[in-house]
Amino acid sequence: MSLMLRPSVEQADAARAYLRSALQSVADLGRLNIQGTAKNVTSVGIVGAGTMGVGIAMACLDNGLSVTLLDQNPQALERGVERIRQTYLSQLQRKRITEEQLLARMDALRVGADWVLLCDCDLVIESVFEDLDLKKSIFQKIDQMAKPGAVLATNTSGLDINAIASVTTRPESVVGAHFFSPAHVQKLLEVIKAENTSHDVLATLIGLSQRIGKIPVLSEVYPGFIGNAVFRQCTREAHFLVEEGAFPHEVDQALTDFGYAMGVFAVHDLAGNDVGYQTRKKEIATRPADRRWNDVILDLCDLGRLGQKSGLGWYRYDPGDRNPHIDMAVNDFLVARSEAMGIARRNIGTEEILKRCLLSMVNEGAKLLEKGVARRPSDIDLAFTLGYGYPKDRGGPMYFADVLGIEYVHAQVVTLYETHGHWWTPSPLLSEMAKSGQRFRDWD
Repeated sequence: MSLMLRPSVEQADAARAYLRSALQSVADLGRLNIQGTAKNVTSVGIVGAGTMGVGIAMACLDNGLSVTLLDQNPQALERGVERIRQTYLSQLQRKRITEEQLLARMDALRVGADWVLLCDCDLVIESVFEDLDLKKSIFQKIDQMAKPGAVLATNTSGLDINAIASVTTRPESVVGAHFFSPAHVQKLLEVIKAENTSHDVLATLIGLSQRIGKIPVLSEVYPGFIGNAVFRQCTREAHFLVEEGAFPHEVDQALTDFGYAMGVFAVHDLAGNDVGYQTRKKEIATRPADRRWNDVILDLCDLGRLGQKSGLGWYRYDPGDRNPHIDMAVNDFLVARSEAMGIARRNIGTEEILKRCLLSMVNEGAKLLEKGVARRPSDIDLAFTLGYGYPKDRGGPMYFADVLGIEYVHAQVVTLYETHGHWWTPSPLLSEMAKSGQRFRDWD
């Protein structure tokens, strides 16, 4: 069975119909087993005036909410406000908003550095750098200032929200709100339930997400939650593939042929290869030694190849041009690195590239379902088609597994485990489904 085959018109229509059905029920509190009542939110406090904080602020301002933007750095606060103003002026010039709307949104924005500004906000969203200690210290201040009953949300892409909630006097009020950048444009919002998060708080954040035009996907606390936990499997395999014989453009070409708008390495260059660099460096000393790790991106950063912002990354970028160009210096670097690692490079075809990038996500998705991190396969599919560029005419990784056949997927995962070891350990749920003839849609 070839993963390279494009879906027929009928298959693509069926995949999109499946996603539409999933969208209709994604915020159904009954189906999510949330026995809570959403509180009315009219004012939102946002801590952190960086790119994400500004995007969240605009998402709220665009939908009639009052926003307090707080940052201890006056220059960052000034830049944040100016970014908001310039975005609205651009929208005005393109006639996407009226002058009255622009003025109303700017009038609804309050900014400052004093924590007391948060005292009348119905919901406070922390949106600072991904550092657990920093976020814990900020939540201690939010806890002191926020009014009773306020929802306290952290915009983290994968940190332990239980640890963040533990420093407050009201852990039941703490919830994860993982926005995707740019937050005023991207539709996906991962809503993360911590151990003590109340059902009222979950209902409130889910209700707010719908008001500001987001699609909420509920997750339990887990490293990377749903989206990043699953996508890092694809990323890991992509990195292993370029160590074994493929080149970045070959991996990316396979993924774009499958239907992605961009491949893994082009996305790395767009986001910045140094994202998470310091965290990953620190983890090297304590991570398990019984498995293979993908450190090639760290070495690339050490060479100054940070991506589009430096003009060099996995690809080369000409001045004023965001299009990636193959750079033979990267290919030579990878060949030398493979030799230093004792890996004999080989030709790797498109079929193997797709199999390892795509089926690794299915296997991890099954693990999240059995752990209860994700409640429904369709939640995983929505997260990936909304936030990670998975082609909608494929329906998402779990739906695509059903199309391929669970028995086939499981057999491939077992074979890859026998060849590559730890990271391909088959999900017990996937094994059970293969034996029983179930599909993920039946499980849903």
